[in-house]
Formats: sequence, C-alpha cells, structure tokens
Amino acid sequence: MASTFETFDIKDVTKDLDSANEHFIKAYPGESTKRQPVHTVYGGANLFKSETALKIGGLANKSLLEYAPNFVVLAHALEFEGHESLPTLQVDIDKLVAHVHEHGVDHSNKAVWLAHTVYEKVKEKVEREPLEDFRIDFEDGFGNRGDKEEDETAVFAAKQVALGMKNNTLSPFIGIRIKPFNREASTRGIRTLDLFITTLAQESGGKLPDNFVVTLPKVEIPEQVTTLVKLFKVLEDKTELAPNSLKMEIMIETTQAVIDVNGNATIRSLINAAEGRCTGAHFGTYDYTASTDVIAKYQIMDNPVCDFARHIMKVSLMGTGVFISDGATNVMPVGPHRATPDSPLTSLQIKENIEVVHKAWKLDFDHIRHSLYHAFYQGWDLHPAQFPIRYAANYSFFLESFVESAHRLKNFVEKAAQATLSGDVFDDAATGQGLLNYFLRALNAGALDENDIKLTGLSLDEIKTRSFLKILEMRSKLD
Repeated sequence: MASTFETFDIKDVTKDLDSANEHFIKAYPGESTKRQPVHTVYGGANLFKSETALKIGGLANKSLLEYAPNFVVLAHALEFEGHESLPTLQVDIDKLVAHVHEHGVDHSNKAVWLAHTVYEKVKEKVEREPLEDFRIDFEDGFGNRGDKEEDETAVFAAKQVALGMKNNTLSPFIGIRIKPFNREASTRGIRTLDLFITTLAQESGGKLPDNFVVTLPKVEIPEQVTTLVKLFKVLEDKTELAPNSLKMEIMIETTQAVIDVNGNATIRSLINAAEGRCTGAHFGTYDYTASTDVIAKYQIMDNPVCDFARHIMKVSLMGTGVFISDGATNVMPVGPHRATPDSPLTSLQIKENIEVVHKAWKLDFDHIRHSLYHAFYQGWDLHPAQFPIRYAANYSFFLESFVESAHRLKNFVEKAAQATLSGDVFDDAATGQGLLNYFLRALNAGALDENDIKLTGLSLDEIKTRSFLKILEMRSKLD
C-alpha cells in the first residue's frame, strides 16, 4: 500500500517545524565544553595586586596544614562518609597515618580510602592551584570611597592586572565586579569600567587576561544588561581590544531578577539581552534573602527561598552554555586567638581556635554539598581558609560514589549497545546520561583524572561527547 506522503512534498508539512527546531537549537546549543571554575573569590579592589593569587594561595595552604595536619583530622572535622570508624585518640591517629604512609591505603576500607584520597587531592590542589577564579571587587568589597579614590584604584588595579599577565601570576580565571546599573550607582559603575578597561588595554597592548569577565551585580531588568553590552562595544572600538572580546557575568540578587513585573521568569530575558556575551549567572545569597524579607539570622545558603531562586536559574539556563554559580558562606574559618612574638598561644587557646575553625569549616562544607546536591557546581569563597573546604567538598561528593558509578556506567553502555544491536528499545538513556554527567563534573572539579575513566570502559573522547546517546551511536557503528 502506498504511503499518503508519497503524493506530495513532505516539506510542505514540516516547513514550520524545521524552522522551529532550528530556532530551538540556537536557543539551546547545549552545555559549554569549557572548564568551569569550582569557585569565585571576591576581594576588595583596593587590596588587589599582581601577586594576590600567590599570596592568598599561600594562606589557604597554611590554613589546611595548621588545622588539618592529616587526613583523619580533616575527615572528622567535615564528617566524611565513614569517619565514625576512624580513630579519635591522637596516639591512634598517628599510628594510622604512619601505617598508611608506609604501606599505602587498603582500598577495601572505604572510610580510610576516601579520607586519605580526598586529603591528598586537597593538599596537592592548594599547593599547585589554590585559587581558580578571582573577582577584583568595586562593589560590596570596596564600598563607597569617593570618586577620586575609586578612579585611582581602577587605574592601579588595571596596571596590576597587566603586570600579572606579564609575570604569569594571575589566577586562571579573573575579572572585575563593578557597581550595579541601577539609578543610584550606574554612573559610577560606568566610569570605573571605562577607566579599568581603557588602562588595561593601554598597558597590555590590547590584550585581556585569559577568561576575563566583567561582573554586573544586582541585575533587575534587561536594559541594565543591554547598557553594558553597548559599553563593551564602545570600549572595544576605542581601544585595541578585539571585537566581542569583552564578556560578562550577571548576578541574580533580587526577586525582580527571578520574576519580572509581569509575573514572567526574568533570567532568560537578561541572558538574551547580553547578545551572546554572558558566560555566567551568579546567585547572591545575602542580597537575595534580604530582598525576600528574610531576617538576618536566617540569611543562609540552604534557606528554602534560595532553593526556589536556584531552581528558576537552573531551568532557565540549562542547555544554554551559560555557567551558573551559587553564593558564599559568610562565617569565616578564623580562630579568635592570635599569637604574637611576645605572647604565644596557650594550649587552651589553640584548642579554641581549632574548634572555631572546624565548626566554620563544617558549615561551609555542608553549604557547598547542598549546592552540589542541587547541581550547582560553582560557588563563592570569601576567605583563603575556605579554599581547602571547597575542594574537599567537591572531591568527597564525587569520590563517595566513584566505583559504583563507574561500574554502573560500564554496564549501562554494554547493555544499551546490546539492546540497540538487537533492535530493542532502550528507554533508560536518561539514567545513562546522569551517570555520564557525574564523570563530566567530577573531571571538571578535579576529583577524577583520565586514568580513573578507564574503569568505565569508555575513552576520554567518548566521555567528552557529553552525550550518552552519541556514545551508543558511535559504538553501534563500530560493531
């Protein structure tokens, strides 16, 4: 029997569909394949110098070694999975640490393996690359200091960035946060941006640091983003900067940035206004909770009002290639007592310092894990002593389920390929994609490396396709 569609051109029916599908693909090109930093650190512009990344990296390393001299201490402080089985007495801790140092880790003891693996990875990270992303802050971290001082700071900071580029002392990701483009602060924000970018372009010969962005805080309406795009174009035209080289991040810190005056979700309209220049959207915990009338005591990362905003961010931006980032824990892991050359700390003061720092570490750890659970793989850090905890939270989050996930993914691929070859319908690709997402994020965070991927039976190139269905298609063609 002849098909009805043989009698006319099928394109007459699918014309509008084809156009709509093309528009959809352009609107949702997929997740970015670029590296996403796991944290962004904000520091007052008045304090920034070309060697800032090196200096605060050293402080992060010092904090780890002082308050977690071995893997057992860190495991107990952060309550890693299985930490209850690890020794608590110092003599027993010393014995276990010495035994592992001499004989290696017994992989069948998951508690020891996890604690030791996380600790060694954290220690290596804070020695090699403690700071991933830094934002030179002209907003909250700088405050209102008067026009003359901000002008001078903008010029000085730009020169320091140029010096850092020359000496290779900048963090892998870097940028500036200017004041918001609301009625009160837009003029100041524009002037600072102009002074900074113009000076930097002059000092660097028209070059920007790798992964440089301008962060626009407290965005409320698309016109604020549009204005920044216009300024970018002017600056690129008036300096030696390449066209389209200036990129931005927006901050979601108000209710209006989530739901607009008409009751519609706002975030996608903000991204569209950026004309492809927006690389990230960052959630501002404390401004947002303040805008929702939350009292100070409950302005915390895991308040449910924050989860609502995060979920709107997530559904608005998935598939767009725009990175999303969570906020920060504002309780600093700093001991109350400080030694001086004339007054060393007593044993009681040392104990109190450890207790305070470990308590702050655990709060930060829990907040980061909360973000990771909600699929926010980047967040803010406000103090170098938080860096080791950022990495510990990421590494433990992924390593806890590493072996299970590797075996599951290997089985899923093998069974799915068999089903494809035999003509059966494989309807659980979403689970396979979820497992693939695990490895993509674990690799990005540094929790796993290329050697770890071998346990899945997949190659790194297959993992990098970012698509479970593509892996199956590739394998079916090979067979």
